[in-house]
Amino acid sequence: MAKHPFTFNELNMILSEATGKTLGEADVNNVFAKTIDKPKITGIAGDVVEQSILGYPADSDSDPDLIVDGVPTELKTTGIRVKIPKGKTKKEYKAKEPMSITAVSVNNIVKEDDFEDSRFWHKLENLLLVYYNYAAPKAVPAAEYAKFIIEGYQFHQFSDEDKEILKNDWTIVRDFIRDIQANYVDPCTEYPRISSELRKQLMLIDTAPKYPNPPRFRLKQSTVGTIVEKHFGQKLEELDETYSSFKELDDELHRLTTLYKGHTVRELLEMLHINATLNKHKDVSKSVTEQIIVKMLGGKAKKLSKIDLFSKAGIIPKTIVTTTAGTRTEDMKLFQIDFEEWTRSEYDSDEGQLLPMTFDQSFVYNYFAEHQFLCIVFQESTDGDKLLDNKFIGFKRLAFDEAFINSTVKKLWEDVRKLVIDGLLVESVVYKKDGTPQINKKTNTIKKSLNFPKSAEYDVFVRGSGTDSTHKNFVLNGIHMYSQYVWIKGSTMVNLLKEIDFI
Repeated sequence: MAKHPFTFNELNMILSEATGKTLGEADVNNVFAKTIDKPKITGIAGDVVEQSILGYPADSDSDPDLIVDGVPTELKTTGIRVKIPKGKTKKEYKAKEPMSITAVSVNNIVKEDDFEDSRFWHKLENLLLVYYNYAAPKAVPAAEYAKFIIEGYQFHQFSDEDKEILKNDWTIVRDFIRDIQANYVDPCTEYPRISSELRKQLMLIDTAPKYPNPPRFRLKQSTVGTIVEKHFGQKLEELDETYSSFKELDDELHRLTTLYKGHTVRELLEMLHINATLNKHKDVSKSVTEQIIVKMLGGKAKKLSKIDLFSKAGIIPKTIVTTTAGTRTEDMKLFQIDFEEWTRSEYDSDEGQLLPMTFDQSFVYNYFAEHQFLCIVFQESTDGDKLLDNKFIGFKRLAFDEAFINSTVKKLWEDVRKLVIDGLLVESVVYKKDGTPQINKKTNTIKKSLNFPKSAEYDVFVRGSGTDSTHKNFVLNGIHMYSQYVWIKGSTMVNLLKEIDFI
């Protein structure tokens, strides 16, 4: 049992007083002193909360850290990012990273028959989460954590629905390891498959790092992010129906496909009582297809990200429109690039210095590894149909595999880093075949191009997005440009989806 008893009221009083202070201000026991001559220290924020705020010594006990009114409670100090988006007044709160829970002990988990008695659930059943704002664009050494502000705290218990999801996720991992141990002479050679092969099946957790490093259970960054957002006031809709596994969700999506397959977007809008505004082309925007998915599932929100289950499971909706020949009509925009994050270094605790960030530490790796695309697929009756006249043909769920991430995506990440960090990014004039500069007809300005990876050579590439070439408000390496986004080539999506059956 944990050795640190507190009452609920006592913790509330202590942590309320600490909220709003920096970690340095809260460090009454001078925990940060050890970072001066020991720059390799990790977990300094947690050390300050334990040793200075709660006032107990460092403890490596594997049981939950605290006893709160007699209840074993795990303390987790975790970084969040707080910002006010441009043009808005309300703060947004995001999780900085996934949350490590406990080791995936391959020799012990196979002996655990009851989820509620598992070490995994003992660590998660009752949580005390303390949040600090990681207000730095780049990684910093431990001493600089002193300036980070404690934003708040919460006592968290998972709902019955979330507990069932966690139970199914844990069971998938346990049974996979049991199968390996039962069917292979040398199980160790098969353990690296745990992270890569199970990712598509796990809703709220993943495992990292990969063998031969000892893997740990983690709550996905999207799962932690949803907990954070809800704590700080974000409202998310909960569906009437609950889905405890991807299999259950897939079963429902299959039922919906049987019910609605063959209907046009126009017909679906009418059947589902969705009011959609027509654009200047007398058509609807692709955002209505996301509303269609939500309505099919019985929700009211306009975006899937506003549905609790899809937010915490990291499911991103994507509209796929195929031609009559089965090809994809256009490339797909994924996310805006944060170049400070993309080019940052990480503080290496073993080396005691800032070193170049590794690919698997990056946002782009996490985006492709943690998220899944729920593709709602439509087909044109004739080439160039309006979206309103496209017919719904089904759903596909795409999880990017390790080979794609570690080759195609990693190459893009490395090449962009090199261009920016080494000062190799250049802007050049775009010329016609006759050697004269191309002119933007709308603004009468000369067309220019950046040497970011383009779709001609890359399956995942970079493309700017803006409305007017005279308003390039983003500056990188002294070059004025549009905001830059990561895209995936339409033909690449077609090829990836060809390998996946309809749900």
